[in-house]
Amino acid sequence: MSMEFDNNLPIYLQIMNRIKREIVTGKLKAGDKIPSVRELAAELQINPNTIQRTFQELEREDVVETRRGLGRYVTSEEAKIMTIKKEMAGDLLDSFIHGMQELGFSNQDIAVIVAEAVEAENKS
Repeated sequence: MSMEFDNNLPIYLQIMNRIKREIVTGKLKAGDKIPSVRELAAELQINPNTIQRTFQELEREDVVETRRGLGRYVTSEEAKIMTIKKEMAGDLLDSFIHGMQELGFSNQDIAVIVAEAVEAENKS
């Protein structure tokens, strides 16, 4: 996992989002072991404390679980993974809709543009 970090967002949040994206896209599956703090810190070349904070937040959100003596694993709760996926989709939609509104499109225009884009995508 290599990453380029955005200076406008805390690194631990960027790593959290990356791990969540890997979970919802299936790169990391329910029950998969995730790298240790040391492994991930070395791979990303960042402070282990940042990774530790990332993992603590992911545990707090029930995205990962710690198994004593074995490491951290992706939650096996499929419903939780689907919730994360829907939240991420909602964030993308909010950003898209607000961007389109800033460009001057009405909600009806946005719906038509999206429908046309989906139709064009289905044809290709």
